[in-house]
Amino acid sequence: MKKKQFKKLALIIAPIILIIIIAVFIGLRTSNKKTEGKLDEFAKCLKDKGLVFYGAFWCTHCHDQKELFGTSQQYLPYVECSTPDASSQLQICQDKNIPGYPTWIMPDGSRESGGLSLEVLAQKSGCTLPQ
Repeated sequence: MKKKQFKKLALIIAPIILIIIIAVFIGLRTSNKKTEGKLDEFAKCLKDKGLVFYGAFWCTHCHDQKELFGTSQQYLPYVECSTPDASSQLQICQDKNIPGYPTWIMPDGSRESGGLSLEVLAQKSGCTLPQ
């Protein structure tokens, strides 16, 4: 009799557990999607205007530069210069003679080294910085 009751209980509980697992999975996927940031259009404009941001994943100044954009950093015209093991520079950055990080190259070919404020990027690009 106990075995029969256990099977009944398992048939009731198993679908409930499955529903909970699916709900948690869907919730995690939804929460991991990048939300639109207030600087999305600004970052897209920088790319459209031809600015390029060269950096390295291990560079703290590059990290700080990206953090200025919050979730909008996904739209930055960013080029990774470091090899995965952080031991050397990728060819694309060698070809551009990138000496350090971060380096911004403007459409006219001029360069700015170091982190730039949003205001400076707006001035150099002509992109409108949202209020």
